[in-house]
This record gives sequence, C-alpha cells and structure tokens, in this order.
Amino acid sequence: MAREYPEHPIVGVAAIVLRDGQVLLVQRGREPARGLWGLPGGMLELGETLAEGVRREVLEECGVEIEVGPLVGVFEPRQRDNEGLLRYHYVVLDYLAYYVSGELQAADDAADACWVGLDELDRLPMLAETRSMIRSAAERAV
Repeated sequence: MAREYPEHPIVGVAAIVLRDGQVLLVQRGREPARGLWGLPGGMLELGETLAEGVRREVLEECGVEIEVGPLVGVFEPRQRDNEGLLRYHYVVLDYLAYYVSGELQAADDAADACWVGLDELDRLPMLAETRSMIRSAAERAV
C-alpha cells in the first residue's frame, strides 16, 4: 500500500522506550514529519502481532532490543496537501516499552537517534501529541 495518498488508513506501531529516566527518540529522516523528533516505529507488516511489529521497528531503527509493555494510546496523524486531498493517514498504536539490550544507532529511516531525559523533551522539535504520549507513558511506568 502506498504511504502517500493511501486508499485506507495505514496501521503503525511505535514504542515509548524508557530507561533510567530517559526516553528513546528518533529524528525522522523522511516525510511526514521529516526533521522532527519522535518515537521509533513504523508500519505493521502483514502477519505480525502488534508486539512483534513494535520490537522489529525499534530494532531496525535503533539497534535496540526491547520488552513491550501495555498500550499507552492511539495517535492518528493525517496530513492534507494544498488541494485538500489526504496525503498521509496513519493510525499508530503507541506502546510503553523497556530497554533490554543493544547499542543505540540510527538506522533504517531514522536520521538520528538518542536518549533524552524526560525533563528535556521541550528542547527538541516534536509534535505536541508525542510529548503528551511520552508523559502519559512515564506516569504509567512509575
């Protein structure tokens, strides 16, 4: 299915990976949201469970193994073009996750990846919904 101008919403998964008061973030390397910081994740593949998709995406983008926790929330990014046509439409399920192992590296479609203190989220350009989801996950993790 085409990511741009899809016929149906695309199901995605993302991980709010927490470790020692920090969250794992990636800088988007392509549209939509190129250049913004967000959660590692991507499209669910046919035949995958949600947890399998979350683990695979984090490993592909960041080189990190995780343990997937509970669903934190659903994010529904949509973007229209200048003519008002729906250019992107995702339904992304954001899961709380915990670092298990691996050396952090930006790979796949991530331009960069880093661990960021939960108290430093406002210093990076990201969608308000992403900050909100991270804070919700941090509250649940306590």
